[in-house]
Amino acid sequence: MGRLPLIIFLSVFLLIFDYYCYRAILSVFKKWSPKTKKIFTILWWTYTFGLVIGIFAGIYLNIYLSLRAVIMVAFFLTVVCKVAMLPFLLIDDLRRGVIKLLRLKKKNQKTEKSLAMATNGAEPISRSAFLVKAGMLTAAVPLTSLTWGIAYGAYDYKIKRQKLILPNLPKAFDGVKMAQISDVHSGSFYNRKAVLGGVEMLLGEKPDFIFFTGDLVNDKTDEMRNYQDIFAKLKAPLGVYSTLGNHDYGDYHYGRGPSAAKAKNLQDLIKTHELMGWDLLMNEHRRLKVDGEEIGILGIENWGMGRFPKYGRMDLAVKDTDDLPVKLLLSHDPSHWRGQVLEKYPQIDAMFSGHTHGMQFGVRTKDFQWSPVQYIYKEWAGLYQEQHQQLYVNVGYGFLGYPGRVGILPEITIFELKRT
Repeated sequence: MGRLPLIIFLSVFLLIFDYYCYRAILSVFKKWSPKTKKIFTILWWTYTFGLVIGIFAGIYLNIYLSLRAVIMVAFFLTVVCKVAMLPFLLIDDLRRGVIKLLRLKKKNQKTEKSLAMATNGAEPISRSAFLVKAGMLTAAVPLTSLTWGIAYGAYDYKIKRQKLILPNLPKAFDGVKMAQISDVHSGSFYNRKAVLGGVEMLLGEKPDFIFFTGDLVNDKTDEMRNYQDIFAKLKAPLGVYSTLGNHDYGDYHYGRGPSAAKAKNLQDLIKTHELMGWDLLMNEHRRLKVDGEEIGILGIENWGMGRFPKYGRMDLAVKDTDDLPVKLLLSHDPSHWRGQVLEKYPQIDAMFSGHTHGMQFGVRTKDFQWSPVQYIYKEWAGLYQEQHQQLYVNVGYGFLGYPGRVGILPEITIFELKRT
């Protein structure tokens, strides 16, 4: 119930915002017949109130995940488009406000006549109509691109190939192939066939072992109900190793404090990893052996800078690993690399993360990448190196919030381990 006041406040704010946009559109299309205006009004407010009710139902009622996804898509697109219109509407209101002030100061007939022409439609198109229509046209731009991102970007899995040079790598591991996926966020999915297609794409690469670097769900373990069988198909000769992300603990649903329901949800999630055959590393390590030679696979619980939880215990994960020539770390949040690993754990050769999603929006080519998320995270996509330590950030398999991707497509990373 703690979220209810905030949700009510946001709903009221959005209804007021909606009314503002509604009045602006009607002011432009004054020539509509009464019947047309009535139909427009009914459709506008039926959609708006239906959307608000749908949001409450999606949060508080046990509705189908696919229906919840449709509601969230509609809500996201509606808000983005209306926000795009807002600057034009505010400019128009400001312009008209200035004109009214000038009218109060200037009473002569000439000024009144010129002002009347500016506001009463004597021009071929009034400034108000121009600004509102420009706002509507501007709103169509994000609507088009974001709709494309939902229809085509959300499940357009791309394989990223990366050579990972580890000078101390034992000879037996030279040329070994490793795969990484991250940030499944199963509660956001609405297309089982597409999700299965991505898993089959990964399996087609025939990796020797696989990493999953956290955020299997959005909030609750039961989000995996329709997808557990799909991800259980992920198998590799040397194993599948996983860790937890910030969303996996249920903090965003149950709150940060302890509760019986939250503890059970986490235990159910741990059991889900086990049932899928994934080796979940909770502040611990494994010894990966090939032809008598070993490297270390370390995994910690979520550890993030700022507001993100620090459940991870590196001191436990590195215990009894001094003899291992190479140590690979699974840690969901890339800020952990600078926040702790670089400074205190120089024995970590490479760390593998996710978390950023590349903000699911931006530009990514072979030689160039940009996303607004780079102003939040210094390391947000791809390979980074400082001295002998490396970090790879996978931009994620799934999506959260915005149910699509534009430019930053879902990623399956295939690494080739090399000595030189």
